[in-house]
Amino acid sequence: MGENAQALLGGRVKDLKLSKNMSVKELIANMSAVGGFSAQHMVNGIGILGEMLKDKKSFNFLSFPADIVATGLRGALAQAVKHFDAIITTGGTLDHDLARAYGGRYNLGSFYADDAELHRRKVYRLGNIFIEQKEYGLAVENYFNEIMDDIHKSKDYKTEYSASELTYEFGRRMKDSGSIIRQAYLHNVPIFNPGILDGAFGTQLSIFSQTHRFKLNLIKDELKLSDISFDNKKTGALMIGGGISKHHVIWWNQFKGGLDYAVYITTASQFDGSLSGARLTEAVSWGKVKERARYVTVDGDATIVLPVMFSALDIV
Repeated sequence: MGENAQALLGGRVKDLKLSKNMSVKELIANMSAVGGFSAQHMVNGIGILGEMLKDKKSFNFLSFPADIVATGLRGALAQAVKHFDAIITTGGTLDHDLARAYGGRYNLGSFYADDAELHRRKVYRLGNIFIEQKEYGLAVENYFNEIMDDIHKSKDYKTEYSASELTYEFGRRMKDSGSIIRQAYLHNVPIFNPGILDGAFGTQLSIFSQTHRFKLNLIKDELKLSDISFDNKKTGALMIGGGISKHHVIWWNQFKGGLDYAVYITTASQFDGSLSGARLTEAVSWGKVKERARYVTVDGDATIVLPVMFSALDIV
């Protein structure tokens, strides 16, 4: 084989040898030389994420959509908060986090349920998660009103808040240690939520504003994100799923020349042109990820992939 052809070849594929009582770290160490489709991307992602979190000069984002907060992955995300410098998420994250912190019961169900029957029984379906209406809508409404009333009565009440400022005040008053919002407050990690009005929390906020002096300043958080972009020479991101949370990360980072580290987990196809399906290499063309950045797209369900990645890196 010629030298040019030989240069194209990476390490040799080796068989994976499993053993009893093998730890996650040992498994990943063995997988690093195995090769094989999306598993190799996950292994690479673990390496990049570990390097990113160890880089003290890097300002690191964690972004994710609301749906995974309805699953048990909520607990792992709450544990991970302290390892990042900022969170960007969607409106429903507040809904699910508040409902579950208030004691709302989310149940295992099926993707193949009779949705008309669920509707008659007043049960919402989120994938294969079943939620009784009273455990979601009423739980969010009750907990929102309890906390918002306390914020309004406090001597520090302001008539205008950014989304991150308001979420911080909610975190100050929540007691559930498994709450993402609570952990963000405890570790002083801002939660940016550009779609905060899209959901039950946003609806309650709109109702509150009709009877109280209150304004939501969405521009203020955008300016904070702009400052982060211009004030930090190095940035990194773990992005789970696409949509507004992913785009807010990469959009603002283009103004500093792009992310230096990026790991993206998705189940979407790139062939419809959607942002959720767009691989990180596409972001390079926009300058949202640097040409020489350490980056990888991991194709897989975050509820499967993320616990493995976090466990391999001791993100607890």
